[in-house]
Amino acid sequence: MDDGEGSDVLPNDDLEAIASPEDNGGVVKFGWIKGVLVRCMLNIWGVMLFIRLSWVFGQAGSGLGIIIIILSMVVTTLTCLSMSAICTNGVVRGGGAYYLISRSLGPEFGGSIGLIFAFANAVAVAMYVVGFSETVVDLLKVNDAIMVDEVNDIRIVGCITVVLLLGISVAGMEWEAKAQIALLVILLLAIANVFVGTAIPATEEKRAKGFYSYQASIMAENFTPNFRDGETFFSVFAIFFPAATGILAGANISGDLKDPQGAIPIGTLLAIFITGITYLGIALCATVVRDATGNLNDTITPGAKCNFSVACNFGYDFSICRTTKCQYGLMNNFQVMTMVSGFGPLITAGTFSATISSALASLVSAPKVFQALCKDNIYKALHFFAKGHGKNNEPIRGYVLTFVIAVAFILIAELNIIAPIISNFFLASYALINFSCFHASYAKSPGWRPAYKYYNMWLSLFGAVLCCAVMFVINWWAALLTYAIEMFLYIYVTVKKPDVNWGSSTQAVTFVNAVNNALTLSGVDDHVKNFRPQCIVLTGTPKTRPALLDLAHSITKNYGLCITCDVFVGPRLEQQQALTAAMEQNQMWLNQQKRKAFYAAVASDNFREGAESLLQASGLGRLRPNTVILGFKRDWKTVYTANVQEYVGVLHDAFDFEYGIVMLRISQGLDISHILEAEVPHSSDVAKINQRLVEASSQFKRKQGKGTIDVWWLYDDGGLTLLLPYILTTRKKWRECKLRIFIAGQPGHLEQDKEEMQSLLKKFRIKCTDITVIADFNIRPSSENWKLFEDMIEPYRLHEGSKDTAQAEALRKEHPWKITDAELDRFEDKTSLQLRLNELLQESSRAAKLIIVSMPIARKGSVSDHLYMAWLEALTKNVPPTLLVRGNHKSVLTFYS
Repeated sequence: MDDGEGSDVLPNDDLEAIASPEDNGGVVKFGWIKGVLVRCMLNIWGVMLFIRLSWVFGQAGSGLGIIIIILSMVVTTLTCLSMSAICTNGVVRGGGAYYLISRSLGPEFGGSIGLIFAFANAVAVAMYVVGFSETVVDLLKVNDAIMVDEVNDIRIVGCITVVLLLGISVAGMEWEAKAQIALLVILLLAIANVFVGTAIPATEEKRAKGFYSYQASIMAENFTPNFRDGETFFSVFAIFFPAATGILAGANISGDLKDPQGAIPIGTLLAIFITGITYLGIALCATVVRDATGNLNDTITPGAKCNFSVACNFGYDFSICRTTKCQYGLMNNFQVMTMVSGFGPLITAGTFSATISSALASLVSAPKVFQALCKDNIYKALHFFAKGHGKNNEPIRGYVLTFVIAVAFILIAELNIIAPIISNFFLASYALINFSCFHASYAKSPGWRPAYKYYNMWLSLFGAVLCCAVMFVINWWAALLTYAIEMFLYIYVTVKKPDVNWGSSTQAVTFVNAVNNALTLSGVDDHVKNFRPQCIVLTGTPKTRPALLDLAHSITKNYGLCITCDVFVGPRLEQQQALTAAMEQNQMWLNQQKRKAFYAAVASDNFREGAESLLQASGLGRLRPNTVILGFKRDWKTVYTANVQEYVGVLHDAFDFEYGIVMLRISQGLDISHILEAEVPHSSDVAKINQRLVEASSQFKRKQGKGTIDVWWLYDDGGLTLLLPYILTTRKKWRECKLRIFIAGQPGHLEQDKEEMQSLLKKFRIKCTDITVIADFNIRPSSENWKLFEDMIEPYRLHEGSKDTAQAEALRKEHPWKITDAELDRFEDKTSLQLRLNELLQESSRAAKLIIVSMPIARKGSVSDHLYMAWLEALTKNVPPTLLVRGNHKSVLTFYS
């Protein structure tokens, strides 16, 4: 569908893809001569050849004029070498410079330069048409047939011309190609006519206009520059440079070439060589003085001194041109080539041919490039212009848009104003083509293996720098404006993140830099000042536990690594297909949710073994997780004993592997997978419950508003329990929340304990609004709470105390996981502490946005799994969202700067 929102190319479309299925019978395809060489020569031999080259050499002199031509050739040759390398690194489709840059540097650079390059080609149409119109108006003036005035006549002729050109273009590429061949023949005859004319002795009329055939004295006088009217070397270069910009004429229709890989390098390089020699030859052959009156009566005795120009040696005194602007000579007459030639009308025809052919090539190039850009749907608002018509998929809508832009610039009617605008845009395009080649070589991607070997990455970089330097020297503010537009478009595309993947060199360099940075980090010892929470988040499928993921994202964003993990329980071979699908699907979901996290999954026979694999193998070098984030197992009372043992076993494993642990409990629960998977509508009561669960699961996505984060720091675990709440308060969502610190104290030393804590926090540079020292932690909890706790653990008790020794031993063997009476007695104080702490949490932190409390530890082999889960349940019930935190006893806070 032409009006769809998606890209018309595959997201992973790359340079090594097979040829498009569109390349079938009935479509017109061109070889390297007709499609590239002819097109490039016609575009390079444009408006400047016959009506500005003489002015360039008049201003700059033949010495600097040659340098201008050579500098242009250096820029275009370097660009062509880079372009040849890129376009031989795989199949080249339609889009020319845009396709080359976007597939090499990615959609951000390609999208920005593609729009600029298409616009530059549209403006180039105006430049060539204005050049054509100037010649027509000069003819009208000679024949006294001016319609309104010179400027308005240029506008009238230009608008009529561009309408006719649009008709030829819309007729199709085949008609356009036939027109180009006819124009080339005329142009070649006109060029030959110039060389013939310079060898014919000058008539008196021509001598009065400043032409004296080959004369060493005129060549010597014209060798040095004579800049006038505020012109400089670089302003003259800016006006001439569009004459060299036709090198992309073949590449711009790459989709219409039989073999773009072979045609573009040979055709473009040969075109640069032929046209460069032609420019130099014509410039050196045209021996015309800078100023002449054209008046046959301005004669003097040959050799007499008149102190104005070397024309005195040939019997003409043009000294009046010192005070009065003359009409002839290199500086004043844009039709010098017509006057010098053997047959003037043929030069006029050549001028028409050069300008019309270049305008036609640009009128075809701009829509083709723009259509390729729109097909990729990088700018969704422009997708309207992606639609093509006919067997050649002609971009009719693009032609109309190019026509409108061209007419707007034709109305300026001043060639010397339009040309520098184009120079900037084309130089920016050339700079990026060169940089693309350098970047692809620098990235050393195995996919970069161009068939064209005659390039060098450092020459490409030099070419890019040269293009940028020339842009700024020509016109610094125009260069800044060009790059500002490009940067704006780059940022726009970066923010929009189009759904394309072309395997760009930017991705390759990012990969190389990531590996190098990881290796650099590996050589640096850990330091407490550089500690940052790097988390493994045991979320399962990330979207089923959004609260856990959101909280982890708040902790690690811009601070450290975050890996969301899933364990596929079951035989590995059976789970492998589901695991592979989940890897791509869940990473894509994380990216869409703008979560800076990685997704990792393993297949294992049970949850604990899978989690153990993740804990041991996750990360790379110093980019290894140091903290496990997981949700509280809310269903521990109803699941199989093995599930509880696996869950608690993961906590033990995490401590064994020296991880810190963060456990989140929300009273409504974390898992919303049953809601996401439900297909049948629920009853109203169930729907309300589900709604509350969904709201609770998304609470950490919202801005928290004014409130408190209450930190109950009961054990020195290295400082993780203090660092995490500090990190949260730096986040936008939590910024309005204040920290409150609760610590245990001894009766009679409460103020002293508070002052010591204040001093400690000050040294750690952690601000809090209040510090509360609690002395009654050891008070026995209420009998009601004891009763609730005993009821909760009743199903898991062994009650061996009421049995004889033999029965008790038999029960222990049959139910080794159950809570023994001896265990309850041994850990009565710890049980009491959890119950009492919950009472204190309900008293002091009921209104908190988040509670962070030191996590109790169960010694492996001493505390049964169900007793430990009962402690966690009792500690966190009926309170706001709670984080149980326990560091690995390695310091994460320091006093020192």
